[in-house]
Amino acid sequence: MFKDLLNKLLQPIPSALDPQDARLALTALLVRIARSDHNYADVEQDRIDRIIAARYGLDMGGAIILREQAEAMEAEAPDTVRFTRAIKEAVAYEDRIAVIEALWQVVLADGERDDSEDAILRLSANLLGVSDVDSAQARQRMERAL
Repeated sequence: MFKDLLNKLLQPIPSALDPQDARLALTALLVRIARSDHNYADVEQDRIDRIIAARYGLDMGGAIILREQAEAMEAEAPDTVRFTRAIKEAVAYEDRIAVIEALWQVVLADGERDDSEDAILRLSANLLGVSDVDSAQARQRMERAL
């Protein structure tokens, strides 16, 4: 099911993702960060559902389906370096900051900041080309919002 998208992600120079593929890849990145502490909690799944419903104008049923597809893709996806590189090529900088905000929402969803979640978020921000300052400001905005 995800073979074409994964092939795009694995190319030495990733090709641009169509909107559906970019949506799936971004959701899979949210899943990846939620799973990084080996405790993929219901609250994190719910947060992902709400983020993607709002971001993509989906009802909750559509958001759950997209998250479930992203869970399957994330399990097959390449390492975070290639995964985020493809997203970087497909998404404008301002939208990448919104991605970092969404990642922070997932990290903060269970009320605990885990070192593994922080590490993968820092790596993802760097690979997405988002500065440390912009990532820290995104975290602060999300902490205030939650």
